[in-house]
Amino acid sequence: MPFKNKPYWRLSGFYFFYFASLGVLLPYWGLYLQWKGFSAQAIGEFTAILLVTRVVAPNIWSWIADHHGQRMKIVRLGSLMSTIAFAAVLFGNSYIWIAGVLLLFSFFWNATLPQFEATTLQYLGEHSHHYSKIRIWGSIGFIVIVIALGALLEHFDASIIPYTMLISLLAIWLISLTVPESSPRDLSLTHQPIMTILKRPEVLAFLAICFLVQLSHGPYYTFYTIYLEQHHYSRTLIGQLWALGVIAEVVVFLFMHRWLPRHGVRKVLLVSLLLSSLRWLIIGFYPDSLALLLFAQLLHAASFGTFHVAAIEWVHHHFTGKNQGRGQGLYSSIGFGAGGAIGSLFSGYFWLSPGPTATFSMAAIAAALAFIICFRWLKDVY
Repeated sequence: MPFKNKPYWRLSGFYFFYFASLGVLLPYWGLYLQWKGFSAQAIGEFTAILLVTRVVAPNIWSWIADHHGQRMKIVRLGSLMSTIAFAAVLFGNSYIWIAGVLLLFSFFWNATLPQFEATTLQYLGEHSHHYSKIRIWGSIGFIVIVIALGALLEHFDASIIPYTMLISLLAIWLISLTVPESSPRDLSLTHQPIMTILKRPEVLAFLAICFLVQLSHGPYYTFYTIYLEQHHYSRTLIGQLWALGVIAEVVVFLFMHRWLPRHGVRKVLLVSLLLSSLRWLIIGFYPDSLALLLFAQLLHAASFGTFHVAAIEWVHHHFTGKNQGRGQGLYSSIGFGAGGAIGSLFSGYFWLSPGPTATFSMAAIAAALAFIICFRWLKDVY
C-alpha cells in the first residue's frame, strides 16, 4: 500500500488549493488586467514577472531546504507571505505598483511548490510512480475554480478575480499548517555535488526540453481567454474549455502509475512533445472551430499532464538525496520560470503583430524542437 501511514488527504488538499489558485491566475488574471485597462504588451510583461521569479526563487529556497531540512517550514512561510503580498494588489492601479506586487508575491509563492513536491516524493519513497494519485487533486481544484469563476464572471465584473485569488492563497497557507515534515527514513542520504549532475549531457538536454515546453505554453497561459473572447465565445464556455483540458489531465493521472513503468519516461515524453506541437497549431489556425478547440483541449493531457508526471519522475531519479529539493527547484526555475517568462513576454510582443496565429505557430516550433532534443539526447530512467 503506497499511502499507508502517509498523510494522503493533507498532501492532496495542498495540491487542491494550490492549483485552485492557478485556476484563478492562468485563465483569468489577463482578463482582470485587460479590465483594468492594460495593453497586450503590459499583460505579457506582468505574466512574465510572475514567472521570471521562478528562475531565482525556487533555487534559493531549495538551497536552504537541502542544507537545513524542514521543507514544510519554507512552504508555510512562503504561503503566508505570498497571501499578504498579493493582498496589496487591491491598493494600487499603476503599472509600477502592480509589477512590484507581482514580483514580491511570486518570489514567496514560488518557494512553495518545489519544496512540497520534494516532501510528497519523500513520503512516497519507492512508490514515487504513484505521485499522480496525489497530484490529481490539484487538477480537480483547478477544474472546480475555473468553472465556478467562469460562471460568476457572466454576472459580475472582473473585480472579483483578485478576491477569489486571495481566498485560494489563504486556504493554501491553512492546509500547509496541517502537513508534517517527512520522516528522515524516507530520505535517501546518497549525495553527489550538484555540478557533477548538471554536467551530464542528458541532464542538460532535459532542462532544455523543460525550457522549450514551458516557453511553448506562454501564449496559452497569457492570452487564451482573451483570444477566445475575441472570437465571441462566452466566459462560461471559456471556463469550460479550460476545465476540459484539466479533466483530460486528470484522466491520464489515473493511469500514469501504470504507464511510466511499462513504457518508460523517455517514450512518454516524446509522445507528449509531439502532441503538444499539434495542439498549438490547432489553436492558432482554427479558433472558430469549437470541435477542433475541444480536441486541442483534450491534448492538454499530453502537453501538461503526461509531460509533467514523467518529468517529475525523471527529476526524482536523477537528483537524489540532498539534491532532491534542488532538482525540483531547477525543474521549476528553468521550465516554468525562464521558459514560461520568455514565452509570456514574447507572446505579449507578438500578439498584435504578427498576430495570434503566428504566435501559436512559434509555440508549436518550440515544442517540436524539444521533441528533437528528447529523441537525440535524453536517456530513460528505467
